[in-house]
Amino acid sequence: MNTTRGNAVVVIGGQWGDEGKGKVVDLIGPSFDLVARYQGGHNAGHTVRFGDKHFALRLVPSGICRPGILNVIGNGLVVDPRALLAEIADLRKEGVAVGDNLKLSDRAHVILPTHALLDGAREKALAGANIGTTSRGIGPAYETKANRTGIRVVDLVDPDRFVALARPLLTHHLAVLTHFYGLTGPSVDDTIAEYLACARQLAPFVADTRALLQQRLAAGARLLCEGAQGVMLDVDHGTYPFVTSSSCGPGGACTGLGIPPSALRCVVAVMKAYTTRVGSGPFPTELHDETGERIRTRGNEFGTVTGRSRRVGWFDAVVARTTVALSGLDAVVLTKLDVLDEEDEIRIAVAYEVDGQTVTEIPARSDRYERAKPVYRSFPGWKSITAGIDSFDALPPRARGYLAALEEIIGARVALLSTGPRREETIVLPGTPLDEWLKLAAPAA
Repeated sequence: MNTTRGNAVVVIGGQWGDEGKGKVVDLIGPSFDLVARYQGGHNAGHTVRFGDKHFALRLVPSGICRPGILNVIGNGLVVDPRALLAEIADLRKEGVAVGDNLKLSDRAHVILPTHALLDGAREKALAGANIGTTSRGIGPAYETKANRTGIRVVDLVDPDRFVALARPLLTHHLAVLTHFYGLTGPSVDDTIAEYLACARQLAPFVADTRALLQQRLAAGARLLCEGAQGVMLDVDHGTYPFVTSSSCGPGGACTGLGIPPSALRCVVAVMKAYTTRVGSGPFPTELHDETGERIRTRGNEFGTVTGRSRRVGWFDAVVARTTVALSGLDAVVLTKLDVLDEEDEIRIAVAYEVDGQTVTEIPARSDRYERAKPVYRSFPGWKSITAGIDSFDALPPRARGYLAALEEIIGARVALLSTGPRREETIVLPGTPLDEWLKLAAPAA
């Protein structure tokens, strides 16, 4: 008998990442008993703001700032122990309790220093054809996972087993770095010693999270699954090869946490009212003019982890419809509407022109996608302040018109609207799947 049906909600990024998932997970978190990250690594940052507090989370789930919630780092992640310990230390300095409320999967894979060195060396060698990674070792760690030479957390916390597995892998990595890239890396013995020290500190957090989540779901607990990046960076369905190395969609929640598909109650995608992208790859609606710079500045479009300036463009409905179709969305959360307050005209790309043809699907080949030109629908700007508005009826009529058109074009309903970075700057639209969850939430402090 299946006892896990309908207890989990998945929050994904509906574009190329950086959509504001951290705020959304933090906002609806009180409706849940558990918040779990299911893929990615410390290359993906979530920003949570509350009052005068600002938290940049990389590996720790966004529910950590809420009391009474168990936070899980799932088996689908690749984890640099040093980065995780540094993040825990930073949170504790800010007064956030981190202890029994955080669990790290024993099946998550470990990022070694040589993974990061290989990542950076490969990017540099690709020159103008580089992918645009953060060079934090994410891709190479997933590579060793896929070729079955990786080291998992369960191995890390067993000193003898870690030494037996790490020594040949580190030696191999160093040989590749020396032979192919002319680089030297850290001493194998020094790396092993450093990681064994990290293992001692991380051991209290390590658990069989697959069993833990299954047991809690069977007992009726409510689980919020937190994705990183966005569907357009999914290794299978994104703009390959300019993607991340994991599955960002809702299917990744099942494999990255060890829960059955029947546990998923609904899927929510977070999208900006415009589009941003970090790193290389096709971006048909990208703006290279004063409008793009104005949106970038007003939206503070700089990476949470890297500080890199994000590329900015108009809302791409071809991307959004792809996310809707791939993910079986129940609702959309739209963020940063207020960033568009000063614009005279606002555009939505409804199709592309590629090699003389009008297309409404994303081309599979990246070179064809690079040649795509957006086909726009234009809307008059509302030219008034929406920042901080917490009622749909208080929005300017033209802003409401833009939202209605966007819903029709992408084929999904907007359930929640963000008009600023803080928890309080949010409009919840009634009668949506998110509404019932938010009714369970404690009032924002």
